[in-house]
Amino acid sequence: MTSETPDHDLIPMPVRTGGPHRGGFPLDHRTTLSAAPGTETTERWLRTTLGAAFALPLRTPVDGDDAPGIRLRLDGTLAPEAYRLDVLADRAVEITGGGPAGVFWGAQTLRQLLGPEAFRKAPTRNGPPVALAARTIEDAPRFGWRGLLLDVSRHFMPKDDVLRYLDLLAAHKLNVLHLHLTDDQGWRIEIERHPRLTGVGARRARTKWGHRASPLWTETPHGGFYTHDDIREIVAYAADRHVTVVPEIDLPGHAQAAIAAYPELGNADVVDTAALTVWDTWGVNPNVLAPTEAVLRFYEGVFEEVLDLFPSPFVHVGGDECPKDQWEASPAAQARIHELGLADEDELQSWFIRHFDRWLAARGRRLIGWDEILEGGLAEGAAVSSWRGYAGGIAAAEAGHDVVMCPEQHVYLDHRQAPGEDEPVPIGYVRTLEDVYRFEPVPPGLAPEAAAHVLGTQANVWTEVMENRSRVDYQVFPRLAAFAEVAWSALPAPEARDHADFERRMRAHYRRLDALGVDYRPPTGPRPWQRRPGVLGRPLEGAPPNV
Repeated sequence: MTSETPDHDLIPMPVRTGGPHRGGFPLDHRTTLSAAPGTETTERWLRTTLGAAFALPLRTPVDGDDAPGIRLRLDGTLAPEAYRLDVLADRAVEITGGGPAGVFWGAQTLRQLLGPEAFRKAPTRNGPPVALAARTIEDAPRFGWRGLLLDVSRHFMPKDDVLRYLDLLAAHKLNVLHLHLTDDQGWRIEIERHPRLTGVGARRARTKWGHRASPLWTETPHGGFYTHDDIREIVAYAADRHVTVVPEIDLPGHAQAAIAAYPELGNADVVDTAALTVWDTWGVNPNVLAPTEAVLRFYEGVFEEVLDLFPSPFVHVGGDECPKDQWEASPAAQARIHELGLADEDELQSWFIRHFDRWLAARGRRLIGWDEILEGGLAEGAAVSSWRGYAGGIAAAEAGHDVVMCPEQHVYLDHRQAPGEDEPVPIGYVRTLEDVYRFEPVPPGLAPEAAAHVLGTQANVWTEVMENRSRVDYQVFPRLAAFAEVAWSALPAPEARDHADFERRMRAHYRRLDALGVDYRPPTGPRPWQRRPGVLGRPLEGAPPNV
């Protein structure tokens, strides 16, 4: 059979294509696979994926072997993530990358060209070999940070589901997985020196059903965590797919699970921290860390183990939604403010962040946090995840700090995809597939020197109303495909983007998602079994009902 996917059905859209030309390359049992030094991860991935999908050996050629083959090469004149894919009729498919990652992204494009059968784990039909039309594709990403946040704290995602999402990120040329590992509702990473963090903090007795306005609970305990070996496996699996895993350990807010495990971490002079349990509902929690040297030493120990597990240059410390009420009422916190010569509680939060900025920098890592870390003064060298709109990212970039743009109004994929009550839990802003496709990560009017600090962009998936993999799939897809094109491709201004062409290409991409087993939201709306009564979710407080 002939490949069913022409160049113009690729997602993300490549920079430049030439062809198709006369002739084609047959992918069959004669096809060899050769890899230059530095391309071994892509070689292994191709043998695993294409070898399984088409039941092909993809053998290594021997000297004098003139069988058609797939050849993986490096070319240092290209940018590290850039690639060139040449289909040479009857002779070879050559994938040339500026670095190992570029070769891997070229292999992802090859997989799309081979049709949806290339996304399955075993052959589904017999027949003639696949043939690729001769062509050339040249491509490179717009941004270096193309990410997805997975909140595994509110609802735990088992390790195998995380590995599956790494494959889905790679299939869309996304290269950062931001793992939100700790929050009020659960602590999800083993810390050997502090075993109660998972012994107590990883499990809650019940869970709010729906969003925070819902009157319902699920009276079933919920929990789970990743062992050190689980994390090592996730990180290694990601590295083979050229994805960086950025861990997030939240402080000084979103800390009730940690305080429930170790009450001395909280403000015990104003609240009975020994009575706290892992939180079972959603929203902004008043229980925050106490500003003591003992708390700093405790979290330094946490981060020491985190750094041993995650080689990411960035470590996320949260820093968002930290109510100051307990610090205002706490004699110990007020004494700390006076002792440190700080002006107020905002500067006390900044003191927390600055401490860990210096601590991480001394170990060769960089701190990144939500845009609230701007309050009270931004730590030197800190980067910002701008979630409350563009303003925080603009302020940080103009001050010379690096920024990842992830404004909730545009790329929070837990928000509903259509107006009305048909969405499973209709919370937040309405953000359709087209809305996401028209998102622009670099704010208009940002001067070039400030725009250079925009590292890239990230879509965020908060899982308060996503209790299982199917619900996560439904919220994430197909919008992640639109986001991936925004992050990768050199698109025109939002108003000039050809959404009709994107939707046309999505018709081919839905077949790929089907082959991957993704339970995406259909273009016509939710499937009947995915609808839920409106009582389970209402528009997020502060969001217009149908924005």
